[in-house]
Amino acid sequence: MEIPKYGLTDLHVHLDGSLSFDMARELAKMQGMEMKSEEELKSLMVAPEDCQDLNDYLTKFDYPLELLQTEEAITYSIFELLKIQRSQGLTCSEIRFAPQLHTRRGMRQEQVVDAAVRGIQRFQMDIGISAGKSRACKEFHSGLILCCMRGADNQAMNMETVEVAGEFWGKGVVALDLAGAEALFPTKNFEGLFREAGRKGISFTIHAGEAAGPESIWKALEFGASRIGHGVRCLEDKALVRRLAKDEIPLELCPTSNVNTKIFKNITDYPILQLLDEGIKATINTDNMTVSNTTLRDEIQLVADTFHMSEAEIGQLMKNAAESTFLRME
Repeated sequence: MEIPKYGLTDLHVHLDGSLSFDMARELAKMQGMEMKSEEELKSLMVAPEDCQDLNDYLTKFDYPLELLQTEEAITYSIFELLKIQRSQGLTCSEIRFAPQLHTRRGMRQEQVVDAAVRGIQRFQMDIGISAGKSRACKEFHSGLILCCMRGADNQAMNMETVEVAGEFWGKGVVALDLAGAEALFPTKNFEGLFREAGRKGISFTIHAGEAAGPESIWKALEFGASRIGHGVRCLEDKALVRRLAKDEIPLELCPTSNVNTKIFKNITDYPILQLLDEGIKATINTDNMTVSNTTLRDEIQLVADTFHMSEAEIGQLMKNAAESTFLRME
């Protein structure tokens, strides 16, 4: 597949769901942890073909999170993931993670984010040196999205994430997010969190319309979300579809992930053409490169082949993504 003129942009990729097996082995070695075999890593980190639902899918994050509990591990993993994405032809990446999930061994959220920022800085220096010109790091744009987590007893940690996002705003962090069990912890419960983000002038996306229906997306829009993570269930509400199209709210679509989690039984059921026909600003993303065993090129090729999409339609998806990044590209 040729790279469209707009480049390849992944707006929705989770760090903990995208560690390669080589990265996992290196992280284990760095920390004196038991080395896992290829089959063990596959079992621990990749969703099986018979994945039952979102809860089953989320178990594949347990082991990666064990590996990501030190500053060195965070810096290394951000650096390596960016290297992998650039080698795959990407020109823009917004990597997201939840700082509160990396504090199990005593790190503060501020330390976690600072370590991630150092990973970006190391990558920028690396490609600048390897290309032999100072403008080289302009050829690949990257930023961090900090995820707050849906839960019943983590309000203080979520508010800390908002505060840390404000501290690193414009210094590597480009947005906030809300992730986790959408059906168990409704979006409406997190209004205070995003009102505070709005007061601080922090942009945000929210996972909505994936495990829950249109009401979740409506709430995200009410809070002021600039983009919607997944959002595929918007089609259940015609008024919502009209609103998303009218306001050009980008949807961060992740086809393989949605099939893994049984939002759709088969890729042939995926409503990408309907979303485009409705005038919605759809984008294609990986979600979790390792858990879903995919790349951005794979995702684009999948929808292109499945739905016999034209070059113009694929170009529109890529243009949508390039126009929807939180990054301020100069």
